[in-house]
Amino acid sequence: MSFFAILIALLIEQARPLARTNLVHAGYKAWTVTVRRNFDAGKPLHGWLAWSMAILLPCVLVVCVYWALLRLAGWPLAMVWNVAVLYVTLGFRQFSHHFTRIRDALDAGDEYAARQTLAEWQQVDASEVPRSEVVRHVIEYSVLAAHRHVFGVLFWFSVLSAAGLGPLGAVLYRMGEYLSRAWSRKGVEGSRPPVSERLQEAARKAWYVIDWLPARLTALSFAMVGSFEEAIDNWRLYAQRFPNDNDGVILAATAGAINVRLGGEALRRRDAGYTEEGEDVHWDAGSDVTPGREPELAHLRSVVGLVWRSVVVWLLLLALLTMARLLG
Repeated sequence: MSFFAILIALLIEQARPLARTNLVHAGYKAWTVTVRRNFDAGKPLHGWLAWSMAILLPCVLVVCVYWALLRLAGWPLAMVWNVAVLYVTLGFRQFSHHFTRIRDALDAGDEYAARQTLAEWQQVDASEVPRSEVVRHVIEYSVLAAHRHVFGVLFWFSVLSAAGLGPLGAVLYRMGEYLSRAWSRKGVEGSRPPVSERLQEAARKAWYVIDWLPARLTALSFAMVGSFEEAIDNWRLYAQRFPNDNDGVILAATAGAINVRLGGEALRRRDAGYTEEGEDVHWDAGSDVTPGREPELAHLRSVVGLVWRSVVVWLLLLALLTMARLLG
């Protein structure tokens, strides 16, 4: 049931993307605001209580509906429910329009439009960003978005669905990711009442635990469908220097898999020295930049291929597990 639910949800999402302004996302956002205002009292216990309340009720609701449908109406309607939940939580089209607009603008030579789209996407000032840096940021943001909207959801949905919990994993993962953003320092600037540091810390720590294994499986899948040795080497070196950075593991593996120099949100560069355009560089222990070639427009096409090949690998693995379960 899990494999077919994922496949159907991906096909529907490709044909009819979920609107950015939809009732489900708006409703959950309102729920988290209510929880924060009522439970965030500034102490560690209150931070974890608020995070648990924000996660618990939606998860219980999703699982109860699944069990009720499975018991009263049978597996077909239960699978429809799985598809509906996956449609809301899973999919490329929830972020890929930004990637496509920037890529098309760069391909047409319109760097101003590319910078404007990047600024709208990440809410940053990109007016002075050079072309290669625009490409680098797009690669970084895109692979992280693909992980959070696709691979991480696939992992937790598959694991908990196999345990009889239906679409719980997809909801847990996406809500954990949302709370880590919504209750981060950047996400709560100017909010009233302000979000306490204890609540920010709880959301950040919980998200790190939830995303630890999916991030490493995503990095491994990128290595498998890209340049394996370089990806694993980058991953190993980065993990030694920054052991508590899930996003950095993914970006380090991506950089090795397609031979591109990355170092932005998670791999923040400390040194100011750059080499000539296109020149290979080596890993510098004093820098957060990965080895590889200077980001170019061709790397965007490489990223698309890398992500889609990884999706195929994941779906094939799920299909094989489904066949083994049916035959067994």
